[in-house]
Amino acid sequence: MAKRRITQDTFDAVVKENIDELEMDAAEALNDAVEQFQSQGVDLSNIVQAVPTAAKDETKDEQTHEVLQALEALQNSQSSPPSGEHLERFTEQCKKGFAQRYLAAQKDAYPTILSCCKKAEEDGGALLAALSALSALTDGQPDLLDVQGRDFLIGLLGAHREHPALVCVCARVIRHCCLKHEQNRQDLVKAGVLGLLTGAIARLGRNAEVVKEASAALRVMTFDDDVRVPFGQAHDHAKMIVLEHSGLKVIVEAAKAHPNNMNVLSELCRTLSHLAVRNEFCQDIVELGGLKFMMTLLADSLDHQELVKQVLSALRAIAGNDDVKDAIVKAGGTELIVMAMNRHMSNPQVCEQGCAAMCVLALRKPDNCNVIMDTGGALATLQAMKTHPGEVSVQKQSCMLLRNLVARTQTFTQPILEMGAEALIGQALTTHPDCGDMGRAALRDLGCQVELRELWTGKKGSLTY
Repeated sequence: MAKRRITQDTFDAVVKENIDELEMDAAEALNDAVEQFQSQGVDLSNIVQAVPTAAKDETKDEQTHEVLQALEALQNSQSSPPSGEHLERFTEQCKKGFAQRYLAAQKDAYPTILSCCKKAEEDGGALLAALSALSALTDGQPDLLDVQGRDFLIGLLGAHREHPALVCVCARVIRHCCLKHEQNRQDLVKAGVLGLLTGAIARLGRNAEVVKEASAALRVMTFDDDVRVPFGQAHDHAKMIVLEHSGLKVIVEAAKAHPNNMNVLSELCRTLSHLAVRNEFCQDIVELGGLKFMMTLLADSLDHQELVKQVLSALRAIAGNDDVKDAIVKAGGTELIVMAMNRHMSNPQVCEQGCAAMCVLALRKPDNCNVIMDTGGALATLQAMKTHPGEVSVQKQSCMLLRNLVARTQTFTQPILEMGAEALIGQALTTHPDCGDMGRAALRDLGCQVELRELWTGKKGSLTY
């Protein structure tokens, strides 16, 4: 059931009433209002939970929130380019939280900031400040972007392609406006954003921030995360990035240019995993030297948890190609995956990606299953199940891996059962209904007792659960 929502004015009125009529101090009045609305099941995520204050030149009756004071200063300013001080103050307020950004958007902040951006086009410093304000405002509010904003961003990326700082902020705005917004993605792709972003990485590949922001923006173009749209174009966008803009080569070369920058490499691996959507793309990554680079990276960076997770995710993605599966195993990938899991056993995401990568490597490949067993992959998987009983993703990937290990190699059944697999899978089935199919399939192929209910046989009668 959806929670109730209220307006900022309603919340502020209750706080004011607590202060004026119940004579509470500001902190007590605020806490009382929050508790009152929460007890009524009201969602306060869009509410600025602060006591309005008066600006220096305002009276007590004109109190308002700081983000609105910053916005009003911008709206009242006649300077061209706009005041950097006002823009920075507004940006700072927006970064405090979604509630501040939401409130500002309700008071026409978007057209105000976009106007500031246009006024500042000839002044690099002011333009950077205005774009930063736009980036802060659109974070979590992609619906704000309109045709004028889209055309402005595309034009800016094209006109300032040699200006790293502007490219960075522009790419960040694009990313914010495309997260969970399929229409914005499609409109920007039609306007040529993919070529501009890949071009930025290729031209300014030595600049770590440009690579990070442009890569992240490219990755968002391959998302299918807008619940309002039944069918997105994530796959088509990924194909366009690779086929029309040489995206794989651009990203692999950018990674080679930053061998010691873990943050950049994490971003690039994340993007690479989203582009490996076709069999030939996986092979292309290997031929471009991507697999060799990832193997070296994983071996040299086992202590960097976030990077390890992203490399495992990329290996999982490219292993969708059967030839690449074999190449990963021959390159020592299985040993490195097990080492990474054992090193970061307390991290559920690393365990999930490690199990998922081995699961793909084992699929239809008995020889790879032998290597996984010999390197302790099954033992590491069961240890991950023990360590993270509450993580459904870890349990699901583990069950699928165990099933793949024995599906074509029954000789592994007894060793895996002796490690305690049956009890752990049973616990996963009891704790997580989502593990049902994977868990029962694993138990079935391990030769354990399992109830496989046929929900419907096509005969007269209703479904049974």
